[in-house]
Amino acid sequence: MSAASSSPIALRRVGWLYVVTGLVGLVAAVALLVEKMAVLKDPEHVPACSINPILSCGSVMSTPQAEAFGIPNPIIGVMGFAVLAMLGVVLASGSTIRPWLLWAAQVAVTLAAIFIHWLVYQSLYVIGALCPYCMAVWVVTIAAFWHTSVHTMSRFGRGAATRALVEYRGAILTAWYLVILGLIAQRFWTYWSTLA
Repeated sequence: MSAASSSPIALRRVGWLYVVTGLVGLVAAVALLVEKMAVLKDPEHVPACSINPILSCGSVMSTPQAEAFGIPNPIIGVMGFAVLAMLGVVLASGSTIRPWLLWAAQVAVTLAAIFIHWLVYQSLYVIGALCPYCMAVWVVTIAAFWHTSVHTMSRFGRGAATRALVEYRGAILTAWYLVILGLIAQRFWTYWSTLA
C-alpha cells in the first residue's frame, strides 16, 4: 500500500473521520477516567453516568473487564483516541505520510473493534449493565474501523463487491449499529418495559 495510491480527497475524508471519532472517543475516555479516579478516591462516589440500574458506569467500572489489560480501559482509550485524532489532523491537512502508517492505523482500529465487541458482549451478557460513555466509544470505534476498512479495500479492489461496499458503507454501518441496539433492547427488555 502506498500513500500515493490513495486519492488526496479520500485520505482527507479519512482524516476528518479520524479527527471527529478521535475527539469524541477522547472526550468519553477522559470522562470515564475522571469518574474512575473519583471512585478510587471515594468508593461512595456515584459517577455522573450512573443513571439507573441498566445505564450505570459505576457497575461497569467495578468489574475486572474494566481493566482488561491490567490498567483501566480509559487509559488505553485516552492514548488511542489521541493518536487517532492526531493522525486525522495530519491526513486532513493533506500531508504525505509513510505507507506503514496507514497499515498501522488499519491494524489499530481492527484490534480496537475486536476489543469493543468483546466489551459489548461482556456488558450485555456478563455484567448486565451499560456505560453511556463506553457506548460512545463503541460508536466511534466501529465507525473508525468500518470506514478505514472500506478505504483500505477500495485501494486494492476494483470489483463489484468493493464498489458495493463503498457505495453502501453508510447503510452497512447503520445496520451494524441497529443490530447492537436490537441486542441491547432484547437483553434489557424486561427493564425497559417497566418504564412505560
